[in-house]
Amino acid sequence: MTLLPVADAKSRILAGVAPTGLDQVALDAAHGRVLAQDVTARINQPPFDASAMDGYAVRAGDICTVPVDLTVIGDAPAGSSYDGVVGKGQAVRIFTGAPVPEGADTIVIQENTVTQGAVVTVLETASSGRFVRPCGLDFKHGEVLLQKGKRLGSREVALAAAMNHPALPVHRKPVVAILPTGDELVVPGGAPRPEQIISSNNYGIAAFVRQFGGEPLDLGVTGDSKQALQHALERAAGADILVTLGGASVGAHDLVQQALVDFGMTLDFWKIAMRPGKPLIFGRLGDMRVLGFPGNPVSAFVCAAVFLRPLLDVMLGRAEDETTLKAKLGVRVDANDERQDYQRATLGRDDAGCYIATPFTKQDSSMLRTLAQAQCMVVRPPHDPSRKAGDFVEILLLDF
Repeated sequence: MTLLPVADAKSRILAGVAPTGLDQVALDAAHGRVLAQDVTARINQPPFDASAMDGYAVRAGDICTVPVDLTVIGDAPAGSSYDGVVGKGQAVRIFTGAPVPEGADTIVIQENTVTQGAVVTVLETASSGRFVRPCGLDFKHGEVLLQKGKRLGSREVALAAAMNHPALPVHRKPVVAILPTGDELVVPGGAPRPEQIISSNNYGIAAFVRQFGGEPLDLGVTGDSKQALQHALERAAGADILVTLGGASVGAHDLVQQALVDFGMTLDFWKIAMRPGKPLIFGRLGDMRVLGFPGNPVSAFVCAAVFLRPLLDVMLGRAEDETTLKAKLGVRVDANDERQDYQRATLGRDDAGCYIATPFTKQDSSMLRTLAQAQCMVVRPPHDPSRKAGDFVEILLLDF
């Protein structure tokens, strides 16, 4: 049986995927969401010529020669303004953020003055515009400052607030139903029998989904029976994506693929040329895309990084982040076979700043500790020849 190349599998998974619809969310709930529309400034920032320092608003022409005495005619505190006009020989006491009064065109910082009663003595000259933030210095009304497809971090949320937006248009979070399967699984904190193991995949994949903008729906650990799987699949109704964990192979107790087909899934492909993650299932249940991941936790994570993340990206209307880089190998590696290999590795830099990726000696797909210690995966194409330390290879970042 010819195995499907990774690139072809990814292309088929993403074919015809459309972004989710639009939600309006309050600004304090917008962090981590993805913009569904461009966002324009509703105001100028600053909305007026503003003082950048505490000091005195004066006419530059009055302080060409110093020291010079000026008459203080008023105050302009932040949050207020002086409504008069600054004339020849006059000054207004001003504070950071306050509007520069009409007639004044420069700010003399308070450290360069001496005040006695209503007279301020200016000790240093200042050119026109000194310490004045002109109206619209940061941005102007109508400017597009946040683009559609942008994932909102703390800086973008702050900018949106400054633009006077109390809410933002974002893509609805794709709902990802997660179905861990297997009689051998028990939830964390339980008391496994000698033949059982703790279920970790569903927690890891749920965290992965949240990290990349989706909404996980954990269907709970389901035993190896067609009836139990059917009931679990019914609870996945309405999800955008279904991820099954385990039971994707062809053993006597690997019932997931048949249960999905019996439930109405159209199978697109099964088995791809990658390690780990060969027994990957992809199909469709109506509008819902189905990804059947292997049960080994590392296999499931690698499949999520390679296939689930770009699927979430497309559904959220954003370009796939560039997470692949070139790095030098830290050790020699043997020639690869017909499957694209994803080797967990640590990541450092040499004296020149170049990345150095060092694969772990043991690459067993059950080893979560190794996965947690890794910063990247070395991507070995099919039939890649042996490589010596120092050779350049492609890496997929994990801490992104």
